[in-house]
Amino acid sequence: MRVLVIGLGDIARKAYLPILSTRPDIELHLVTRDAQVLDHAAKAFHAASLHHSLADAIDGAAFDAAFVHAATEAHPALVRTLLERRIPTFVDKPLADNLAEAERLVALSERQQTLLSVGFNRRFAPSYTELRGSSANLIVMEKHRHRQPDTPRRVIFDDFIHVIDTLLFLAPGAVERQSIETQVDRGMLTAVTLMLAGRDFTAIGSMHRDSGLNEERLDAMGNGMRRSVLNISEQVHMDGTECRHRRGDWTPVGQQRGFEAMCTAFLTAVRDGGRTQADAIIATHALCEAVTLHAERSIERPLTASGTGAR
Repeated sequence: MRVLVIGLGDIARKAYLPILSTRPDIELHLVTRDAQVLDHAAKAFHAASLHHSLADAIDGAAFDAAFVHAATEAHPALVRTLLERRIPTFVDKPLADNLAEAERLVALSERQQTLLSVGFNRRFAPSYTELRGSSANLIVMEKHRHRQPDTPRRVIFDDFIHVIDTLLFLAPGAVERQSIETQVDRGMLTAVTLMLAGRDFTAIGSMHRDSGLNEERLDAMGNGMRRSVLNISEQVHMDGTECRHRRGDWTPVGQQRGFEAMCTAFLTAVRDGGRTQADAIIATHALCEAVTLHAERSIERPLTASGTGAR
């Protein structure tokens, strides 16, 4: 299988290429504008060919699949080019930093009858997948950052999107109600909380961008039990007593964080003629847009009588 990898930043070099380059069924072809990075990656991951642009790579060449790991703002143009050539495409989250563009790309994939997948690794992380289908009726996910306030759209689409997608993945039923709270200081998003609810369940996601530590925690509670996952690796089960479990030190990071299973799922879908999971992609990006607009509207509100900005 001839696989094109576009963009060779940290996520590609640390998470994807170590997995793809060890598969005997894959022939790697790399694309990046950075000549030094391209040369290093070629040696480290045994690439079959090197290219400085997507146009150069696809000129007269055929590929079975493509992985897009470029910056978020470059996703739409790259994905559009690949789909127009009917190359099954995997792209890091988000597909785009706005709902309208995401909808256009999903629609294009369906018109072209070409697989489009978005990289939500938590859907494949063992510690998280084990919680799906459990008896939990309260799901709480926290993902915090140390001193990293940023613009609402960048925070939500580049980071909080993981919280949103995980809540949708683990929700035991259809979401019927939602509630959003955001805190914005001088145009920078500092905190966000999202509540989703449906028949007999509630799912809550929160992120603080000016917290004391970079951390992630997932809790699933119900039926006399509580299951927690800390930083995607350490599991805590509570059924009257506490039991902690951490995956073995020799468990590869790519396996522990779901990247290996995610790559396998995409490549298997390519071989089997899998279809784009359009509804799931749109649902996640639609919630991202709703949360972003909530935060952006708070920026636009006039000062209160006390002279402080609305929160």
